[in-house]
Amino acid sequence: MNSHRTTKYHVTSNVSSSAVLKQAQGRRLALLLLSFTSMAHILKTLNSWFWWENIWMPINVTWAHFVDRDGLVFPKAHQLYATIPYAFVLLIIRFFSERYIAIPLAKALGIKNVRRVKPQPNPVLESYFRECSKHPSQSDIQGLAKKCNCTVRLVEKWFRRRRNLEIPTVLRKFQEAFWRFSFYLTSSIAGFIFLYDKPWFYDIWQTWVGYPFQTLLPSQYWYYMAEISFYWSLLFTLGIDNRRKDFLAHVVHHLAAIGLMSGSWCANYVRLGTLVMFVHDTADFWLEAAKMFNYAHWEKTCNMLFIIFSIAFFITRIILFPCWILRATLYQPTFYSTTPVIAYFLFNGQLLILQGLHLYWGYLILKILKRFIFLKDLKDDRSDEEEEDSVTDNEEESIKNGNKNSCGASKHLLNSSHH
Repeated sequence: MNSHRTTKYHVTSNVSSSAVLKQAQGRRLALLLLSFTSMAHILKTLNSWFWWENIWMPINVTWAHFVDRDGLVFPKAHQLYATIPYAFVLLIIRFFSERYIAIPLAKALGIKNVRRVKPQPNPVLESYFRECSKHPSQSDIQGLAKKCNCTVRLVEKWFRRRRNLEIPTVLRKFQEAFWRFSFYLTSSIAGFIFLYDKPWFYDIWQTWVGYPFQTLLPSQYWYYMAEISFYWSLLFTLGIDNRRKDFLAHVVHHLAAIGLMSGSWCANYVRLGTLVMFVHDTADFWLEAAKMFNYAHWEKTCNMLFIIFSIAFFITRIILFPCWILRATLYQPTFYSTTPVIAYFLFNGQLLILQGLHLYWGYLILKILKRFIFLKDLKDDRSDEEEEDSVTDNEEESIKNGNKNSCGASKHLLNSSHH
């Protein structure tokens, strides 16, 4: 009788606990569905706010007016999704062009693929390098030498080699410069071909004639797709490309460029957008060409190209961009509409940020030109220079054999010194 009651109790208990578990799972599922529904509603609301006509369109114009009709073709926002796969296509092209064109060209110009000498593993020095400083003072070097039971000279050599490992090789820098040079030159030539017969290339007032019902040309479509995809590809490789001191400025520039081009595409500011892209690209390929010859130590050619770049930069970025482009975006729209839309302020704000970056880079260029004119030294402050690294036969043999006086001392000494 007792065993029957016990069995019945266990069965009832199991049934009740199973029911509680199912109820808890049901509540979790309901909460999950509710959160997804709320998130979907929030995203839908944000999407409707983002595409609100009053932000993008002139008065009495809606998105319904941008349906292709009567030979008119308009840019579509969903077409911008294609720039992501196009960016990966550009990365593939970059890989093959750097490997099969840039490397042979670098060898022809006298650039060698120098093998970096790795420093001997040393936990004490590695810890100091990562946590304290990459450039220890002389007193710190002496203390580290005592701690590792090796000479001061070998500690200095270890830090030189360790610092060099974090700097891209000259060949790697040449490859990056070659890729940028190739794209900017191709884009500049294509941009001129696309624009030379367009009336707004000579009379910028024509960029607003018939706006916003201006048809999209095939050349404009591919010009935009190529440019946006290129800046996506640069963002994707920022972590592995040569890192310079103006790294943050490049991130801001790439994001601003993608935002501006994408926004101008959606609002059909395509005529102005192509002019902005052309103005920027025509100076950049001169800089990349100067870099390539600088890496090859063709000093006279590098100096001449950099001077040409400086002239092109100040004409296009400091004169033409504010006096031609910004005048067309800030001043001329007021003649076509007495009530500027919100996009007017958003786009012009980004263009002014871009002009601020132009002034910053112009300042850096002036510093380089000043040093070149007075000191005959044309060095880019944004890049780290590889330090000379030489080692005598005795020192190399000492390192290889793990001599107790070298930084490759026995594991016992390294472990006992590493606190």
